[in-house]
Amino acid sequence: MDSNVSRTSIALKIFIVIFLFGIIFYASKFLNKESTLIEKTQPLKVVSNLEFTLQDLNGIENSFSNWHGKHRIVNFWATWCAPCRREIPLLKSFQKEFGNKNGYQVIGVAVDFLEPVKDYAKDIEFNYPILIGEKDAIEVAELSGLEFIGLPFTMFVTSDGQLLSSFIGEIHQSHLDAFTKATALLDRNELSISEARSILNKL
Repeated sequence: MDSNVSRTSIALKIFIVIFLFGIIFYASKFLNKESTLIEKTQPLKVVSNLEFTLQDLNGIENSFSNWHGKHRIVNFWATWCAPCRREIPLLKSFQKEFGNKNGYQVIGVAVDFLEPVKDYAKDIEFNYPILIGEKDAIEVAELSGLEFIGLPFTMFVTSDGQLLSSFIGEIHQSHLDAFTKATALLDRNELSISEARSILNKL
């Protein structure tokens, strides 16, 4: 009984997020038809040493610090979110090109239940880790300092855990290019963290 109530509560919270997401989406389209992002925001607070722990598809706890030393793209998504699904091929291509030897890591955080994510993963064959958040994923996303989180939602994080920028809406190649440019300059000490944030927030 408690399990059913818990799942109903989680489903209700997810429904509310999507409902609010839809309002922002249509408002954005009405106000700016050329915009490809539902909403672009930068963190309301400076976040350093970002940390959280979630289970992967096999039920193993994964700490965000496991990927410390790599610049990270943390993508919040769900199987029932169409723009989320559209982002996945782009993120897979990025991971293939920039992962491992180039010091970047994509991490998917599913705002969803384990069973549908497992089924979806069989067809998609992710080449980056997928963590299962359910309601906890929303709490993790709110570490960005944003008051509202919609889907898809992406956080760009430096190798030492500093949040560069957060985006609500579907990301595109331009976002990934800006991220690699900013972090490459950071690595060479040719850019300050505030200047790197500025590059991403100009998109």
